[in-house]
Amino acid sequence: MPIRIPDTLPAFETLVHEGVRVMTETMAIRQDIRPLQIGLLNLMPNKIKTEVQFARLIGASPLQVELTLVRVGGHKAKNTPEDHLLSFYQTWDEVKHRKFDGFIITGAPIETLPFEEVTYWPELEQILDWTETNVHSTMNVCWGGMAAIYHFHKVPKHPLKEKAFGVYRHRNLAPSSVYLNGFSDDFQVPVSRWTEVRRADIEKISDLEILLESDEMGVCLVQEKRANRLYMFNHVEYDSTSLGDEYFRDKSAGIPIKLPHNYFPHNDDALPPLNRWRGHAHLLFGNWINEIYQMTPYDLNEIGSGVTR
Repeated sequence: MPIRIPDTLPAFETLVHEGVRVMTETMAIRQDIRPLQIGLLNLMPNKIKTEVQFARLIGASPLQVELTLVRVGGHKAKNTPEDHLLSFYQTWDEVKHRKFDGFIITGAPIETLPFEEVTYWPELEQILDWTETNVHSTMNVCWGGMAAIYHFHKVPKHPLKEKAFGVYRHRNLAPSSVYLNGFSDDFQVPVSRWTEVRRADIEKISDLEILLESDEMGVCLVQEKRANRLYMFNHVEYDSTSLGDEYFRDKSAGIPIKLPHNYFPHNDDALPPLNRWRGHAHLLFGNWINEIYQMTPYDLNEIGSGVTR
C-alpha cells in the first residue's frame, strides 16, 4: 500500500513520476485499516528536497503509512518558503500530544557547533525525551544521530581534519539483525560530514550494538534494542546527485572542496554519478517499517506503556 501525504505537497508529483505509489486522502478513507503513523522532524535547510528523499524510502513499503512533517518551533527556516511550512508542517508543540509508530530525526548542517550552542538544542532535547514515551521506534540520521546518541548516552562527536565526503564501502557486522535483512556483506554508502562518533566510545555502552561500519569512515549504523532506536551517521537517503550538489555548490562559492570519493565515474565531475546505494537504502527503511509493524501496539495510545504485539 502507498504512502499517504497531502496531495499538494511538492513531493507528491515527484514520487508519482518515480513510480512510488502515493495515496490520496479519499483513497485512504476507503481502506478499513490503521495506517502506520510516521513523523519526520526535518532539520535540513532545504526541507522540500529532504521530504522527497525520506518519503521515497517510506513510500516503498507495502504497508499504508501516513507521514507527518514536523519542525522545531523555535527556529526559522531560511531556505524553505514560509507558505510551504505553514501549509505542510506542524511544530513539535502542535504534535506532542500524539503518539507515533515511527519517528525520523534528520541531519542538520551544524556539525562543528557544540550541541549546547545550537539555538534549538533545548527544544530538541525535549523532543528526544518525548520520543521515549510517545514513539515506538526512532531513526536518527547523521547530525540527528549524533545529537540523539549524545543526549541519551553522552557519546561525543569528534571533529575530523577534513570533510568525510564521498561513497565508501561498508561492512555488515550483524547479518542476523532484523534491520539488515537482505543486506550484502559489503556495500556502498554516501558520507558527508565534518565529525564522527567513535567505536571506542560506543563500546562503553552495553545497550548499543554497531550494525554497519566502514574501515575508512568508521561507525555507520548503531542499534539500541531496549529503546527501539537506530542511529545512522551517514546518508543512505541521498539522491544520486546530492553529493554532486554539495560539491558544485562549494566549488562555485570558492570554498576548497575535494572531489567526493568514489562518486564521479573516473573522477570526472563532468560525468553523471552512478547510484550504488539505492537498493540498501530501501532495504534498511523497509526492514525498519516492517519491524515497527510487527511490534508496535495496534492501539496507538499504548505506545510508551511497554505493550507490544
